[in-house]
Amino acid sequence: MVRIQRRKLVASCLCMTATVFLMVTLQVVVELGKFERKKLKNAHLQEGHQNVEEEPNYLNPFPKKEALALDVKNAMDIGSYPIVLWWSPLTGETGRLGQCGADACFFTINRTFQHHHMTKAFLFYGTDFNIDSLPLPRKAYHDWALFHEESPKNNYKLFHEPVITLFNHTATFSRHSHLPLTTQYLESVEVLKSLRYLVPLQSKNKLREKLAPLVYVQSDCDPPSDRDSYVRELMAYIEVDSYGQCLQNKELPQPLRNPASMDADSFYRIIAQYKFILAFENAVCEDYITEKFWRPLKLGVVPVYYGSPTIADWLPSNRSAILVSDFSHPKELASFLRQLDRDDRLYEAYVEWKLKGEISNHRLLTALRERKWGVQDINQDNYIDTFECMVCHRLWENSRLWEQGLPPKQWKADVSHLSCPEPTLFAFSSPVSPALHGRSLRDLWLPSFQQSKREAQALRWLLDRNQNFSSEDFWALVFKD
Repeated sequence: MVRIQRRKLVASCLCMTATVFLMVTLQVVVELGKFERKKLKNAHLQEGHQNVEEEPNYLNPFPKKEALALDVKNAMDIGSYPIVLWWSPLTGETGRLGQCGADACFFTINRTFQHHHMTKAFLFYGTDFNIDSLPLPRKAYHDWALFHEESPKNNYKLFHEPVITLFNHTATFSRHSHLPLTTQYLESVEVLKSLRYLVPLQSKNKLREKLAPLVYVQSDCDPPSDRDSYVRELMAYIEVDSYGQCLQNKELPQPLRNPASMDADSFYRIIAQYKFILAFENAVCEDYITEKFWRPLKLGVVPVYYGSPTIADWLPSNRSAILVSDFSHPKELASFLRQLDRDDRLYEAYVEWKLKGEISNHRLLTALRERKWGVQDINQDNYIDTFECMVCHRLWENSRLWEQGLPPKQWKADVSHLSCPEPTLFAFSSPVSPALHGRSLRDLWLPSFQQSKREAQALRWLLDRNQNFSSEDFWALVFKD
């Protein structure tokens, strides 16, 4: 009898040990999954959302209860969770029960959930938003949410009131959106202060024997901002080393000629040797600020900036960039840059903030401190995760209000959430260089923008009918006399 009891005790201990071991192993797998999923999403974002592959089920960042694979054909009941359907297949996730603090939602790209009674929100990625397939008819309890951090040229019709006001929730580069992504290309305050790539001024002066004072690196030529026209004119008054395919006059080393190498350490080292860099955005929109602005600040190079008209709100200090908008003509800008190039004291005033590690812009510091997502930081959610959870929280908030017999909250985007002026072209009095003849792309942006207004109006009219429509219906309205 005693022997039997001992055997039972030993068996019980072994079972408990095995259970603990399995629980620990599962937790390790879950944590590794969290790490890998964040890496995949960050890499996916950096690669421009191209070639999205289905994410393996084991790469799931949530605790064991929520991390269970959800096969829609099995007995697991997802009917108690709001369903959030990515209409754009951005995440590649066919089904995931995501925990957002105390709330949980089922996130999927599986369009068979369109008519499920628990589907409460549709998420759209701006570049993929098109008229060919939209979740219609839209029910009164269907929220639409827009994620769009990229250039307006990718989808101009989103930038007009008839379309942007279709959405209940937004995450855009505008500070006015529900989830502002204005600092999406800036990892932290620390990288701005870092002296890792800083080349001392004495060394830069020595390098001036073989390098121009200015560097330009662009391979997206003749975009809506018409930056190449400005730089072409500027080159008549000051030397510019241009490495990209646009206005190229200098070659990068062979391994760095792929645009994917723009964040390589060796590329940073080359750019850091220059005193100034032409940091020109591909479009001019409020708060549309890309790596073109943040990269030189991180490297200790003074950006000569053209783009967001509100850029002054985001400068690390009052003297940290030179704004093209402050000069009436490229000739005037060139004269000022030559003056700084000759006078070390004047030049150093633009890098003093970095040398001292002092960022005086409280708006910038507050934005970085309060944002709910991180950039290339595995310890924080990326902004897609945060966007998903923002929508999830709001769905649950309204569900709780409904249970209390209270009216739901109404969220709606307005024109400030995504708005850009129509493109303008530079016109200079000096003769146009031969390289500009035959380049018609720059002349297409304004007509494209103007047509996008008609597209936005046509789309809104069709969506207000709340019926499925064909592309023929849409284009007939766009070009209606």
